[in-house]
Amino acid sequence: MTKSLLIEIATEELPAIPFLGELPNIEKKWVEILEENKLLCEFEFYYTPRRLVFWHREFKVIGDDSVVEMFGAPLHIAYKDGKPTGAAIGFAKKCGVELSELTTKHNGKDEVLYFSYTQAGRPSKELLNEMVNKFVKKLDFGKSMRWGSLSESFIRPIRGLCILLGDELIDGEIYGVTSQKDSFVHRMVSYDKFGFNNANEYFDGLENKGVVLFSEKRKATILEQISILEQENNIKVEIDLELLEEVVAITEYPTALLGKFDDEFLALPDEVIINSMKANQRYFAVYKDGKLTNNFIVVSNAYTIDFSHIVSGNEKVLRPRLSDAMFFWNNDLRNGLSNERLKNITFVDGLGSLYDKCEREEKIGSYLADIFELDKEEKELLAKTIMISKSDLTTDMVYEFTELQGLMGYYYASKAGENEKLCIALKEQYLPNTEESEVPSSKFSSIVALSNKIDNLLAL
Repeated sequence: MTKSLLIEIATEELPAIPFLGELPNIEKKWVEILEENKLLCEFEFYYTPRRLVFWHREFKVIGDDSVVEMFGAPLHIAYKDGKPTGAAIGFAKKCGVELSELTTKHNGKDEVLYFSYTQAGRPSKELLNEMVNKFVKKLDFGKSMRWGSLSESFIRPIRGLCILLGDELIDGEIYGVTSQKDSFVHRMVSYDKFGFNNANEYFDGLENKGVVLFSEKRKATILEQISILEQENNIKVEIDLELLEEVVAITEYPTALLGKFDDEFLALPDEVIINSMKANQRYFAVYKDGKLTNNFIVVSNAYTIDFSHIVSGNEKVLRPRLSDAMFFWNNDLRNGLSNERLKNITFVDGLGSLYDKCEREEKIGSYLADIFELDKEEKELLAKTIMISKSDLTTDMVYEFTELQGLMGYYYASKAGENEKLCIALKEQYLPNTEESEVPSSKFSSIVALSNKIDNLLAL
């Protein structure tokens, strides 16, 4: 016999990055719990920033029967001169049976005493509370917190629990929160919970009160709304898939909105603007005719009709972010690329400073230059390139946006009027950095990149 099973664990807002890191493991860990309790079945997992939900359409009311096997001592120890020893008698007592009820089985090494019996499955309602608690404790988000007077910790405080088998509420408790037939709606609809009697009322209640429970539906909504904005404004949005997953994870009712920033900030390199908007605000960059524009897409979690104040609010928040980036840019341009500051930055304990690393890379590069037959002028340029290759690590911009290392070296060197080969090699020095990434575009850049990677390998 089966019934539906709905489990909701309601929380305060889950932070997107650690949650998405654990997301691929969540269903696997619930499967492990189901298997351990002989209750494995198909289920669906849903999430919003305020809830984890498992939905089982056909959940076993009673777990599967299982065969329990018990192995005793080898026969040459269990019997002496045809009579049972203490080992045989003790094993029979452990199994709760007479000696005559024991059989034998080969365990791969010896013939041993053996007994098996069928253990009836337990009613699932007796197991569910323990299963949910065990599941929550298996989750690993990297960081956790305590709240109230509890000694337990979780990524965010747990504020609600519902374990609903058919229409029956199963007794349960986790971190001081008891199982109830209620749940939270969208914050902008109400701070109060809504009640329900069954799973259908639960799903309908969320939908009618501003919560899009299904992550794929939220994603499709965002993409559709962005597409409409593209058509209405003759713009193009390059969808950053990583950013898309983040905004799906932090919204319950997503709405894509078009905002704008002062065009003076377009003097910054595109990557700086894009990274500032993504890292700080989770905005999508907007293009027109192949060029970055002073527009952006923000995905709001608001449940409202008038979004004008939300757009203006996000525009105000973005301005100081871009102002900071502009300050970093101008300050770095004034200071220029200097490798002297690298002497004060340790590479690895025992391997000197980053300046020392550049000197080692320069020697490796000189050796490779001979192998690849670079001429005298290229060798001199190679030595200069390698010696300033890590200089952008001391800049304000890379300190703020570490993912722009190398690339900012390219921009600063270009602004200083350096040789184009040198500039491109600075940009490509870390390539390839993934299995799918591009490789350096020239022999010169490849030598710079190889010198860096060889030194890293030798440092291990």
